[in-house]
Amino acid sequence: MAKTLVINSGSSTVKFKLYEMPAEKCLARGILECIGLPNSRVKIKYGQQQEFKAEKPFPDHAAAIHELLHLLKKLAIITDYHEITGVGHRVVAGGEEFNKSVIINEDVMQKIDKLSAIAPLHNPNNLIGIREFKRILPNAVAVAVFDTAFHQTLPEENYIYSVPFEWYEKYGARRYGAHGTSHHYVAQKAAEYFDKPLAQLKLITCHLGAGASMCAIKDGKSFDTSMGFTPLTGLTMASRAGDVDVSLIDYVMKQEKITDPDEMTAILNKKSGLLGISGVSPDMRDVLQAEKQDNQRAHLAVKIFIRNIVRYLGQYTFEMGGLDGIVFTAGIGENSDEIRQRVCERLHFAGIKLDEQANLQNKEGIISMPDSPVKVLRIATNEELMIAREVEKLKAKSEH
Repeated sequence: MAKTLVINSGSSTVKFKLYEMPAEKCLARGILECIGLPNSRVKIKYGQQQEFKAEKPFPDHAAAIHELLHLLKKLAIITDYHEITGVGHRVVAGGEEFNKSVIINEDVMQKIDKLSAIAPLHNPNNLIGIREFKRILPNAVAVAVFDTAFHQTLPEENYIYSVPFEWYEKYGARRYGAHGTSHHYVAQKAAEYFDKPLAQLKLITCHLGAGASMCAIKDGKSFDTSMGFTPLTGLTMASRAGDVDVSLIDYVMKQEKITDPDEMTAILNKKSGLLGISGVSPDMRDVLQAEKQDNQRAHLAVKIFIRNIVRYLGQYTFEMGGLDGIVFTAGIGENSDEIRQRVCERLHFAGIKLDEQANLQNKEGIISMPDSPVKVLRIATNEELMIAREVEKLKAKSEH
């Protein structure tokens, strides 16, 4: 059977899933992390609950990718590289260049490189993975699936900023959003629980992880989303600031005598959010634990995180003229019953009622009471499966 490898190449990680297609059977998944650091390691889950773990130095992404392919053979997950007929790459920023997934060629790679300005933490590392896999697996169909593509349906008034219009015309300065593959997947799953076509629903999907974003989905399409020109704006995130008054940035740069804009951008991306407010950790689990130990800054960080979710819920409900369902997904959204409960407590005034038992059990599907006018759902995202499906679709077209 043909196999499709789904790759998410990050700044210091390579995450993967290997699927048998078209059966959509996940054969293996894992992560190679801390690439470039002395404590780099690999973890692979495969077969009947088998697991492989090892610590090994990976000086760069190329070394990590070589080790991944070597281990797939060593663990007998594959017998030959030729079994891998497709490689799907998650690419964060596709700008206005890409409103759908594409087969990767040199022109596509050059465009992804140029779009690094929109996602400087992501696109360059995505591209490293793309080039390395194309070199090692030249006969596999390589496909780029863009986080921004789903949001290319935003109406003009929802993506144009109130700045000189020439900035958009000259530089593409607009809202692009991110996490589109995840928002699209969980919206489709939500429609199944409603037993209605997605086009008939008004949904707000909450992708709450280290990176966090929300999306208003109307008529089956992305209607508005919280991330902007880059994945820095919107909600409070693990270490990203979210929405900030740009004049404050100018003020602090002068006060702190920061002359390099890249230094300030790094602070907003890596030292802000939950980490910056709490001073404890970028991990919500650590922040919630510190809050229970009466750490007031941790308490404040959680309150701000929840407040921003509620603010966007209200905004998007009014923008769409109603709401049928709220979907929680990704690391925090799927696994923190406490965050889901605290968000929904703020929505009691609108009659929204969480089923406390279903919420505590981390039940997949509808976790609100039957009489709640807006359904609340917990759905595990599966961006990798969406990417594998895109690879199959484009592979079939390329073969005709």
